[in-house]
Amino acid sequence: MRETELRQHRCCFTGHRPEKLGMPETEVVESLKKEIRTAIADGFQTFISGMARGVDLWAAEIVLALRDEGAAIRLICASPYKGFESRWSWEWRERHSRVMERADLVRFICPGYSRDCFQRRNEWMVDHSARVIAVYNGGPGGTRNTVEYAKRCGVAVVICSK
Repeated sequence: MRETELRQHRCCFTGHRPEKLGMPETEVVESLKKEIRTAIADGFQTFISGMARGVDLWAAEIVLALRDEGAAIRLICASPYKGFESRWSWEWRERHSRVMERADLVRFICPGYSRDCFQRRNEWMVDHSARVIAVYNGGPGGTRNTVEYAKRCGVAVVICSK
């Protein structure tokens, strides 16, 4: 299958860090589960996580749990650069490590930290997807930039809601 055909079956995630969300993890996770199940029903087979704290990791954990339950889906971890999680709390680093170990593919988008490494990671995910599932409160930042980039590129954006 060519890249353009593969892209039609890929979906990526974007969303705020937990401290910027303004709603509890349990609500976000339930909303993500609903949208991921909808994406699977719509024919999406591969999911791409940017591996940041919060929405990205929660979505990746959901994909892995659904795969464990028998869903024929795959997870790609699109990390901005190797070691970007090194300053996180122990709990978040552990979650990150467990997801990376179980992913079907791990891709480091940049060779190291740079001012634009997160935006480059976000654009890579959109460029390889046909749908973006976003947990977005309208505020400025990387999530807004990703949603706007996807819309400019003609990639469908689904905003998670309760």
